[in-house]
Amino acid sequence: MLDGPNRFFTRPAVKLEFSGEHPGDADEVAASAALAIRRLHNALHLPEPRLTTRRSADRRRSAVAFVWRRRTVSQVIGSAAARLALGRSTDRRELAGLRATAHGPLAHLPRARIPIVAVTGTNGKSTTTRLIAHVASESGMNVGMTNSDGIFVRGELVEAGDWTGFGGAGRVLAEPGLDLAVLETARGGILLRGIGYAANDVSVITNVSADHLGLQGIDTVDELAEVKGVVARITRRGGWAVLNADDDRAWAMHRKTRANLYAFSMEPRSARVERVLDGGGRAAVLDRGMLVLRGAGRRPRRLAAADELPVTVAGLSRYNIANALAAAAACDALGISAARIRRGLRTFAQDAAANPGRLNLYERRGVFALVDFAHNEAGLAGLMDVARAVARRRKVRLALGTAGDRTDEILHALGVLAGAADDLVIAEKRHYLRGRDNDEMNELLRVGARDGGYSGQVDALPNEQAALETLVARARRGDVCAVMAHVERAELFAWLDAEGFTPVGTDRLRELVSI
Repeated sequence: MLDGPNRFFTRPAVKLEFSGEHPGDADEVAASAALAIRRLHNALHLPEPRLTTRRSADRRRSAVAFVWRRRTVSQVIGSAAARLALGRSTDRRELAGLRATAHGPLAHLPRARIPIVAVTGTNGKSTTTRLIAHVASESGMNVGMTNSDGIFVRGELVEAGDWTGFGGAGRVLAEPGLDLAVLETARGGILLRGIGYAANDVSVITNVSADHLGLQGIDTVDELAEVKGVVARITRRGGWAVLNADDDRAWAMHRKTRANLYAFSMEPRSARVERVLDGGGRAAVLDRGMLVLRGAGRRPRRLAAADELPVTVAGLSRYNIANALAAAAACDALGISAARIRRGLRTFAQDAAANPGRLNLYERRGVFALVDFAHNEAGLAGLMDVARAVARRRKVRLALGTAGDRTDEILHALGVLAGAADDLVIAEKRHYLRGRDNDEMNELLRVGARDGGYSGQVDALPNEQAALETLVARARRGDVCAVMAHVERAELFAWLDAEGFTPVGTDRLRELVSI
């Protein structure tokens, strides 16, 4: 039961999924289910349902979805149609049960009394969400925020956990006295229950790349883009869709939104940016090292040099420059002044308190530790870029690891990227195997590392802290010890503090980069 806007419709829907042993098997069952859904609606004198079918790339799975208005009867129709399609029941039996079923409640979504900014994408969602909330808070607004770490109201954590789905949105939108909701909206929540609000005022799409494929009927990057694109599709007419003009799939979402277009780009005068401006839209661009806001009929507004912003790690993190552009665009779309956006971007600390697990850099006697949430290819590539820039001619030592819900191809690709490290260990995440065999997963990473050029032994450590401790013990002055941290961030930060590591600030980073 999808209780909000979803991959199939901008209204609540029932989704049935079928799988078959051979290609095409599921298609036949899904077609039968679609006919049964229409037949049951007709027999109950219900309006003709809005209905769609989809099949997976390998044609072994197929889905049927239809819009519902009354929850109970629609759920029962979906179950009945599945039984009929599978040959486990008859029309007569199912109709007898359906006629005795109460129709149930109408669809209900929280009523938005305040503007909503919705943020999605493969990488950078949490950082961009936190940036927008910080700028708005520094501008005097009372902000409610959800992200993968919890629900925050007026800057205070009120509920820990991953609240990037339906429930988190409802909790923030029910909170009295707020001026703005900034909601990270993740793939899983959209697929499992739908989006927790009917429409947003500003949507932000950071990027779309391979991640979580092979789960919940999403096998290709194009299908993943379709899911994330719901956030842009439900942006209000008159609102703003903030889209990454450097990402083909994110940019393609401009075709399916009613909102005004706000492009962000690392290329100041790309064809896409110019097209948006010619059409009366706006753009946030990186121009000769400066973050600049451009708009039809108004003068360009220079915000700040990219390397001055803590979130960009002295300009080393290209993807965080893009995140800063996206956040600045969203804040401009909300009507926040350029001066306040500038101040907010400059005061957003890149540390364990403001942005935990996102390129948090520490130092002790010339040895560096870098903690980052990198969990896919794009994230690991960005982590390696920063580590290599800080290490310069010294060694990059990497603790490699991710959750088990990744395809063999993605795990191998992560290993290939990790193969560029000078010293490599595996940081196991045994509570996040998600059905995988631990030894098999380690071997996939090792094979990838060898294919990426790594010739040394790759030991597997039981957790992230043990992996970081091992790398630090082997490190020499100037080395960077980087860990892909998903499970033990708090433990890692506590260990670093106890061992005398201190956060590296922007000024120190710029000094390191300029040496």
